[in-house]
Amino acid sequence: MIQAAPPDTLPTLKKRAEFLAVAKGGRMPRRAFVLQAADCPGPPRIGYTVTKKVGNAVERNRIRRRLREAVRAASDAARADVDYVLIGRRGALSQDFSELAGDIRAGLQRASTAPSAGPRHGKRGARSKSTPVPKKQG
Repeated sequence: MIQAAPPDTLPTLKKRAEFLAVAKGGRMPRRAFVLQAADCPGPPRIGYTVTKKVGNAVERNRIRRRLREAVRAASDAARADVDYVLIGRRGALSQDFSELAGDIRAGLQRASTAPSAGPRHGKRGARSKSTPVPKKQG
């Protein structure tokens, strides 16, 4: 049996394309999460993601559940015509829940939807520009 979402929650993003569209918007880093926001017509929606770098499946699911509950407490602060993605960090496990909900509330109200200037990643993964070494013949 499929359960309907409680009325006080935001609709969720499900498809990869929706997450990628939001990733092109603004970013707001916090201790327990990174909030991404992008303009999108319609009611506000939210997506949750926690990478494998954060921990094992149990820890990732606990982070996701804490973020989901904090968003439920602060969902009235979400702006219309904006989609959000919360990228969970390990700090979400140790941060006091009221502080976490307050950070999310402030983020939902103030998140910029304009793309941030400059590259998102530094030189990580950049190839060196040295000349290739010639192969030995013979």
